[in-house]
Amino acid sequence: MAVYRFIVSGKVQGVWYRKFVSENARKAGFKGYVKNLPDLTVEAVAEIENEERLKEFIDILKKGSPYSEVKDIKIEKIEDIKLNDFEIRY
Repeated sequence: MAVYRFIVSGKVQGVWYRKFVSENARKAGFKGYVKNLPDLTVEAVAEIENEERLKEFIDILKKGSPYSEVKDIKIEKIEDIKLNDFEIRY
């Protein structure tokens, strides 16, 4: 089990992107959070079990809401942190 941090850029704020990611990640059983950053990107952090689940989570981030447009996703493995469910953070 590993924890990853994703920085998503593009048209991802003010377009229901966080709600979409949160609902779909929760439905898929991921633990973590999604939040807007001051530079108009979105940060997502998720606990990922294996490569297949990593691809599944990235697919959720890429799809986004109908009004969003994802241009880039930066990924890094971070230290394990305690995550419960999947939430939107403010």
